[in-house]
Amino acid sequence: MTSKLINIGYGNVIRENRVICIINPDSASSKRLRTEAKEAHLLIDATQGRKTRALIITDTNHVILSSMQPETISARINSLDNNSPKDIQESKE
Repeated sequence: MTSKLINIGYGNVIRENRVICIINPDSASSKRLRTEAKEAHLLIDATQGRKTRALIITDTNHVILSSMQPETISARINSLDNNSPKDIQESKE
């Protein structure tokens, strides 16, 4: 099984098959999740100093901060799923 990479902004990429969920960072529970991840040394800041607009939760319990909207990241994941090798091969014929 090949692992596809998703651009989460500013040259940072993550593996598609590791993503559990993408959430909005404004709720109290997501702020608590961010604090707990920081204390456990599982927080990865990929915002390059910009405002955090999405929290990406991985299957390894890492929390990744991104400055991209959750909808944008989700659309990139969905576009990867829609462009499977089978689909690409059929479109060439």
